[in-house]
Amino acid sequence: MDNNEIIELIKKEVVPAMGCTEPMAVALCVSYATQELGTLPERIEVWLSANMLKNAMGVGIPGTGMTGLPIAIALGAMIGKSCYGLEVLKDVNADAVAAGRCYVEEKRIGVHLKDNISEKLYIEVLCTAGGMNSKAIISHDHTHLAWLEGPSGIKVQEEGITEGIAEEEAADGLTLRRVYDFATTIPLEQIEFINEARRLNEKAAKLSLAGNYGHELGKTLSRPLGKGILGDSIFCHILSATSGACDARMAGAQIPVMSNSGSGNQGIAATMPVVVFAEENHNTEEELTRALILSHLTAIYIKQSLGRLSALCGCVVASTGSSCGITYLMGGNFDQIASSIKNMVANLAGMLCDGAKPSCALKVSSGVSTAVLSALLAIQNNTVSSAEGLVEDDVDKCIRNLTRVGSKGMDETDRMVLDIMTHKE
Repeated sequence: MDNNEIIELIKKEVVPAMGCTEPMAVALCVSYATQELGTLPERIEVWLSANMLKNAMGVGIPGTGMTGLPIAIALGAMIGKSCYGLEVLKDVNADAVAAGRCYVEEKRIGVHLKDNISEKLYIEVLCTAGGMNSKAIISHDHTHLAWLEGPSGIKVQEEGITEGIAEEEAADGLTLRRVYDFATTIPLEQIEFINEARRLNEKAAKLSLAGNYGHELGKTLSRPLGKGILGDSIFCHILSATSGACDARMAGAQIPVMSNSGSGNQGIAATMPVVVFAEENHNTEEELTRALILSHLTAIYIKQSLGRLSALCGCVVASTGSSCGITYLMGGNFDQIASSIKNMVANLAGMLCDGAKPSCALKVSSGVSTAVLSALLAIQNNTVSSAEGLVEDDVDKCIRNLTRVGSKGMDETDRMVLDIMTHKE
């Protein structure tokens, strides 16, 4: 990949998102189908892949005070605008929430598991009204419209929409060396756009201190009790800011964050540890900008072979990116940055995803704390060896081992987690 292609890739994968991306993607798909129908549906049926269903069940919907898919679906039909992308519900207000609540209570919505598909990110919406139907499908990517059909016929039609993208094809074009060389040598003015991630995600972190969001992990760490236990240190500040932004987002705060590879939490975890460390370590603005590019692009690179959704918690990927960024800010070279990845894989491989929810802040804090520890070891040239576990001398092979476990090896775990989640009393 040349520099322009990498810049376009980053701009495609690092975008603002309002609320958890899975229910927002469902709302987006509903908005497409509703717009094509031309009127408010009398009935909405939604079929989701298992990973989509898992990640959309228990998370707060911004501006509603409610959790889960039904209200997101109702609002997607009532006030959703597909032109907003993953900020599809940013026009939500009290009147819309009240109308949406009534729509849900009238049992106009059906949510189903889509069986017999290999694609892990799949949304199918069927809207009906007055004897007319419309259908929309989003597949592979949270905003990728693969099918659109209305009363006047098919507008978008893509073949193979239920099939997963091959790992080899998705991962083509990047290596960690290419990521590092790009981040450290590209002219600064070409990558300054990444600082918007800093602005949005810092704002979300600060907002979390002004309310009582989720499990209040970020706020707890910033209080005297948290500081008394962990100290008033860079480490504690990193954990507080990162988990705080996650607290606010997962609880449904009506504020956008900068996402990475379709996940707001991944965007937060790839951004805030790097930002806080750079600010408190007195790194230059250029160093911070390059570290953010290194962090986000590393996460994108790993996600390409892992897939959009998997049984592996996304905080593992994003925190691995931030560990690279922190190692760079410590003065680390390529070999030390590669070592930070190996240290991350040795520690966090196998952390499962059990859906998007307020307690994601706890997992993010675990990933971020490991990111700091991995960077500390790496900058002293201390790395887990290839004799241990999934780690190999070649860092790109090490990454592939992680993503193979997360995308294929944990498939049965994924099915078990969904079965448990959907059968709780």
